[in-house]
Amino acid sequence: MEIQSTNIRRRGRPPKRLGEQSDTREMLLRAGVAVLTEKGFCATGIDEILRSVGIPKGSFYHYFASKEAFGAELIVRYGTYFARKLQRHLDDESHSPLERLSAFVSDLQSGMAKHGYTRGCLIGNLGQEMGALPASFGDRLSAVFTDWQDRVAHCLLAAQATGEISQKIDCEQQAVFFWIGWEGAVLRAKLERQPAALEIFSDVFFAGLRRR
Repeated sequence: MEIQSTNIRRRGRPPKRLGEQSDTREMLLRAGVAVLTEKGFCATGIDEILRSVGIPKGSFYHYFASKEAFGAELIVRYGTYFARKLQRHLDDESHSPLERLSAFVSDLQSGMAKHGYTRGCLIGNLGQEMGALPASFGDRLSAVFTDWQDRVAHCLLAAQATGEISQKIDCEQQAVFFWIGWEGAVLRAKLERQPAALEIFSDVFFAGLRRR
């Protein structure tokens, strides 16, 4: 029996050509990030995502086996996107390590402002919902936070090496604290629809590093 894997029919509409498949899948992922950063996983139905991009419901299951599979892909997508954003700032040797981290924070603040503080962090949002989410999400979310924390810790170690911050600072601990505090500030900014919480956390975090 001859098997043509690229032509296997799945639920929904007939498969499109490779380029069209890639475009449609990308549209679904982008729409998923936009909606989930605003409303969360549990409050968002697949129908809402599909309506936002004008794609029939049957097509969804050609690209993702389930909402859980879709969510797992979004975690990977968002985690990678943020890791690249982090590295773009933290690798900029035209600035000191703390200036690089501060520039990253400013970038995040601008991103929230762009959307009127209605969108938060997808990873943080899912973490808050973990009690109602598939158990498989837990390890995925923790891995993303660990990666982000490691990148910030590396930046703080560079700041120690240049004498920008004290050798007494526990850089790994401060990196964990940064993400705990930042995610809380994002939640508060989203709740209040204004940047005060982001600014307060940022000011206190960097002032604490410099005065030791």
